[in-house]
Amino acid sequence: MADTAVRLPDPAVEARLARLDELLAGLESAPGPAAREALESVALLTEVYGEALARVLDLADEDLRARLVGDELLGHLLVLHGIHPESAEHRAARAVERLRPAVRERGGDLEWAGVEGQVARVRVSTGGGGCGSGCGAGGSADVTEAVRAAVLAAAPELESVEAVTAERRAAPAFVPLTTLGHRTGARPREAQ
Repeated sequence: MADTAVRLPDPAVEARLARLDELLAGLESAPGPAAREALESVALLTEVYGEALARVLDLADEDLRARLVGDELLGHLLVLHGIHPESAEHRAARAVERLRPAVRERGGDLEWAGVEGQVARVRVSTGGGGCGSGCGAGGSADVTEAVRAAVLAAAPELESVEAVTAERRAAPAFVPLTTLGHRTGARPREAQ
């Protein structure tokens, strides 16, 4: 059996993507036919890989498709090629849910509020008392920026993210069930 290929850890993938952006930016600003041909080569290669990914999705059963879509790198590539099987709204909502535990640890909360037009809406509350040093005005801006970045990374088709201030809802009053059927001092009516 052949040795498996060495896999890149996520930081190495991110470093390579950053370097690729630098190289492409350099090619875009370079004059001459060699630069244009290099950019055309990258574009053609990207199209072929996009087609290959689409064929993998076509052949995948539901379980494999879910695993492919759930992988961060593959998910981004599927979006890049316009072949992600989930709607932008679904992907954005999932991104909010992934951030929710971290925001709750800081004493706040997030709630997906949907999409209006091309704008994602998220209820953001930064909490109070148990929030620690990370909250407050700066914490709110940090949370809002993290939500914006996560949503737009998952669903770049959306134009923006709007943070909707979460309204405090009054807790319903507790009324014991035993008091609902009986009135103090009241006598049952007798049949007439």
